[in-house]
Amino acid sequence: MKIRKAVITAAARGERLYPVADTVQKAMLPVMDTDGLDKPVIQIIAEEAFASGIEEICVVCAPGDGPRYISAFQSLHTNLLQSYKGIDWAKEEADRIDHLLSRMHFAEQQEALGYGHAVYCAREFVNNEPFLLLLGDYLYVSHLAGKRCAQQLIDLAISENCSVSAVNPTVEHLIGKYGTVTGKHMPNMPGVYQIEKLIEKPSLSMAELELQTPGLRIGYYLCFFGMHVLTPLIFQLLEKSIQVQTTKNVLLTPALQQLSVQDKYLALEVKGNRYDISRKYGLLQAQIALGLAGKGHDQTLTTLVESLAEATRNLRSR
Repeated sequence: MKIRKAVITAAARGERLYPVADTVQKAMLPVMDTDGLDKPVIQIIAEEAFASGIEEICVVCAPGDGPRYISAFQSLHTNLLQSYKGIDWAKEEADRIDHLLSRMHFAEQQEALGYGHAVYCAREFVNNEPFLLLLGDYLYVSHLAGKRCAQQLIDLAISENCSVSAVNPTVEHLIGKYGTVTGKHMPNMPGVYQIEKLIEKPSLSMAELELQTPGLRIGYYLCFFGMHVLTPLIFQLLEKSIQVQTTKNVLLTPALQQLSVQDKYLALEVKGNRYDISRKYGLLQAQIALGLAGKGHDQTLTTLVESLAEATRNLRSR
């Protein structure tokens, strides 16, 4: 199995980031990456894929957003070369934008019909190949030096020749926010499970009855990490879901459940963390995590300590 394509879903308008997402696409919000360079979120996600061996990327976007992305990146590229002429970091960032633009494709989701439908919109780009699926509002920090979260997932998918979803053990009071899975440990493969059951954002009572996984700490469940490697079979399953769907919210999880029945499908406990920039303070948390994980570690830590000390002094003076 060779995995050379990635799909990034970025069609949602980012209501939880109001009012900024009304004027700027949330995937274009700037964040300082681990290399110390400020980049749009979607570029950081794309570079996660490129650093893991991906060659081509398709962004599933809202109608008209494709040209907006291209225009925004072209503007950034021009500004870098004109305003920071002769500066090494600006040339490096301009080169990365060139690379991104040469390998970025777009598929429009004409109606907001759910995450599963957004993935289905990329079927022509995928063209019957296995692919990496990423979310346009999740940033990732690996705990393994020199090995991205996406690379961990891709390596397992290639070695086992099957679909693999990244998961993280998640405390029970948070599972209502994520797709949650259970399954059996694969022999002699720590952190790898044969998926048996998936439920989208389950209640705690449902999870206690149906989703407990032997070997996990009490009160923890395996929740999706926002990253998958999927075989083209997923598009056949999504098409069936779309044909019988009675609501305007086509989920990916039911198709993944069917995938677990029809084909080999694994879950991997990825060594890393995910950061959802759309949730409250998510962008702030993601920036702190990237800062601490990269070249800006000392400055980030110093800023945090100074901010906490100042807040403490202010509280005491009241």
